[in-house]
Amino acid sequence: NFDALRQASQCVGRVIRSKIDYGLMIFADSRYNRHDKRSKLPKWILQFLGDGQLNLSTDTAIAQVKHFLRVMAQPVDQNALKEVLLTLDEVQAMSPPTLRLED
Repeated sequence: NFDALRQASQCVGRVIRSKIDYGLMIFADSRYNRHDKRSKLPKWILQFLGDGQLNLSTDTAIAQVKHFLRVMAQPVDQNALKEVLLTLDEVQAMSPPTLRLED
């Protein structure tokens, strides 16, 4: 039902908390193979659930997990990271101006 899908989505969101985090969430319930169930997940999750990630055997799933972890364990390119992260000045510039109370 919808509540179960919402809770699953919230769990996935707890795995990844920032742009430099990574993690795995395995939807092992066969109902996620059904388009009508899967389509109720948020778009940010659906973008990673292509045909190559559905209805996998245990061995195939483990192989994909190992590959993902090997790739993600590589050092972060700090120059590339600077291109996707905002500086403190950029974040502050995006913040709404604080209200000033007149005397």
